[in-house]
Order: sequence, then structure tokens, then C-alpha cells
Amino acid sequence: MAEYVGKSATEIARAVRTGQASARDVAAAHLEQIARVDPTIGAFRTVRADKALAEAEAVDGRADRYALPLAGVPVAIKDNVPVSGEHVGDGSANTSREAALKDHEIVRRLRGAGAVVVGVTRVPELCIFPTTDDADAIARNPWDIARTPGGSSGGSAAAVAAGMVPVAHGNDGLGSIRIPAACCGLVGLKPGRGVVPSDLGGQSWSGLAENGVLATTVADADLVFAVLAGRREGERIAAPGRLRIAVSRRSPITGVWPDADTVAAVSRTARGLVNAGHSARKADPYYPIGVAVTTMAHWVAGVATEVDELKLDLDQLQPRTRRHAQLGYGVLRRNLARPEALAAWRARVERFFEDHDLLLMPVLATAPIEAAGWASRSWQHNMSSAMRFAPYAAPWNTAGVPAITVPAGIRSDGLPAAVQLVAAPGGEDLLLAVARQLGEVAPWTRHAPGWLPGDTATR
Repeated sequence: MAEYVGKSATEIARAVRTGQASARDVAAAHLEQIARVDPTIGAFRTVRADKALAEAEAVDGRADRYALPLAGVPVAIKDNVPVSGEHVGDGSANTSREAALKDHEIVRRLRGAGAVVVGVTRVPELCIFPTTDDADAIARNPWDIARTPGGSSGGSAAAVAAGMVPVAHGNDGLGSIRIPAACCGLVGLKPGRGVVPSDLGGQSWSGLAENGVLATTVADADLVFAVLAGRREGERIAAPGRLRIAVSRRSPITGVWPDADTVAAVSRTARGLVNAGHSARKADPYYPIGVAVTTMAHWVAGVATEVDELKLDLDQLQPRTRRHAQLGYGVLRRNLARPEALAAWRARVERFFEDHDLLLMPVLATAPIEAAGWASRSWQHNMSSAMRFAPYAAPWNTAGVPAITVPAGIRSDGLPAAVQLVAAPGGEDLLLAVARQLGEVAPWTRHAPGWLPGDTATR
């Protein structure tokens, strides 16, 4: 059954729909891969072995199996979204252990399309930080287990990069899909506001967070996005015409600069887009100081609201989480998280896209930082490390526009390089179309070396 591991979601669904493979055999193969690999990687909080096999058998027995877009595709769900029969841990030892009674809408859509939920993936406490360690384990990057897979969807990214699932759910409040995708060499799509159901209560962080997908191919990202967004079958991405592409390396955070490998990845990608027929020119968005302040205010206020909704005891939370929430309570008392401040930035972004069809820029400024017990370190240490290595994602959550991470070769240290494409509201299909062009111009390694069955790469 190992032949199913490493296949794309598109390939698996086609095989199950046509009867060339059974959903149960596909699920069993991926569960074996999880059992073999995850003790080292630490991607999963919970593996649903028996339940997943039962779900897969139910897919095999469905009369409409031949029409299911995700027939038999194993998926992983991030640990801040309800999955029926599992508790939502949200990366904390102090959240309720009561099992969810029903699926979140995005889980319902995935299962309705034939996907099989094999497990729940690890996140940092309350999904706040761009590294992934919870009370039980540290999630590690399959490309280099000394490095973080990013966060907060780090467990999902690690699971996909190591072939434990072909695709995974993630959500993105300030880069939590795009940062892990960049760390692990994946495609990571954050839809724009209102495109995919995103109601996570306090975990929506004042409307900053969106549900999306991590995948090894653009076709898979498109397939899962279509299911999450409720698009009709056959609504596929079309080849774009000649686009005006803005290219920027400027960090939204003053004093943070991209390293040489990051600069080279953006330059390579810009050349590839020009060779594909687009025009590209340097154009930096203007980042007012107020945008960073407003983003931080909504972020910490969102976490404070989440702590209240979950009825958590501040004293029982990790010190870094407690400090974040305390700042949020201060913001809420002073009414500093004002929606009109977000509206001003969104209007500026929309004006930027009147002159440009897409923005090309980095995701990370440097290589992924170490995989370590970040939960035991101070809030200041977590924040300063996060800003130095992953400064580029947050403004686009504040703006509510779609953005995608696309692999862009290999860095000089052997880790994957990546870039970010950003579009105007409603530009998800355009992002996917251009990402597909980049994959044709410069194909990427779909999985981290050394983890798939039969892969003899030194590990």
C-alpha cells in the first residue's frame, strides 16, 4: 500500500473515484506513514486511526463516490477547528477536553467531498506564534528537524512535507498558513475575507484569520480551495493574461532585511514571471506606522477575547500567552482596536492594486529558526524572533486580501526558498493561476527528502 504515499490529492481522488484504489487502503497507507515518521516530526496532536479507517470504508460504500472531488483523500485538520468526536485543544494544556459534537463547516465540506480526516495537527498555544510546540511535543521541519516548520499551522505543514497526508487544513491570522508553507517548501493559500467560512469565535482574532490549505501542488491547493469555498465542480483556474506585477523586497518592519537567499528567490521568480509573458517592476507598498500598531492591537485584543470565550485561567497559561492576553485586555479597556483603522489600510491596499495586478514579495526574511521549547521563553523573545524571520505576512491579513506562498528553489543552506504573491480582493483564482505558471517554469521538490517510503536520501 505504500505506493499511495507521496501521491497528490488529485491523483488519489481520481484513483478512488475510478475504483483503481480503495479509500480504506489509501487511509491505511497514510496511517502507516504517520506511525513511521511522526515520532520524529511531531506533527500530530491526535491520530484518528480506527475512526479514519471507518470513515474511509464509508467513502468506499458511498453511491456517489464516483463524483466526489476529494474521494478517499487523507486530510489533517489544525487543532483549533472542531472535528466531531475530538476535543479542540488549541495547543493548550488548559482548554476543555470535551469532544466536539459536530464538525466545523469547513470540516463538513471536506468530508462531504469524500476526504478522510486522519488526525488533528499540532499548534502553539492559542495559535499565537510562528513556531509550533505545545504542552506535549515540539513539531519539527522535515527538511531539517533542528528547524521549526513554522506556525501556527506548523503541524499541518510538517505532515504534508513528510508525506503523512497529501493536503492539510490550516488557518492564517497573521501568516499562519503562508509562514509554515514557506518553511516546509509547500503551496499555502490564504483566501481573502469572506471567501471561505472562517467563523472561529475569538480565534478569528477580530476578523484577521481565514481558513485555507497547505499542499505540495497548485492543482491540489486549487482542488481543496474549491471545496472549502463551495465552488461548483468545473470552476477551474484559467491561464492569466499579461499581468502587471509589482516586485518588493521591503520589509513591513523597519530594520528587518531579507537575507541573500531570500533576495535571490524573489529575483528568480520575477525573471520567471517575465519569461512567462508578464511585466514586472519594483514597487514597494507604503506601510504606515499606524498599520503595525493597528495590527498588533487587533491581534492581542483577539487573543484576550479568545481567552474569555474559552474561559481560560490566565495564571495557567504559558508566560508568553499570558503576556499577550494581558496586552489585549489593555487594548480592549482603552478601545484601541478600532475597525476604522483597518478600513484605512484596506483602502490604501485597494488603491495599490489599481496600478498592479499582483504583488510579488518574500514570505520569510531568513531561514526557519530553531525548533525548540519556545513555550518556555519570554513573550519578548518569541516576538523579536518572529519579527526577524517572518515579517512579511501580517499586513495582508489586516487588508483582508488573498495571498499565496509558492516554493522558489533551494536556499544555499539546503532548505526550501519561497515567495509570496498577493492580489486584490477576489484574486484567489489569479493567484492559483500564476502559481501554476511558476510551477511549470521552475518545478519544485514536493516533499522533504528522506521521509517517503523507499526514499534513500540521508536523514
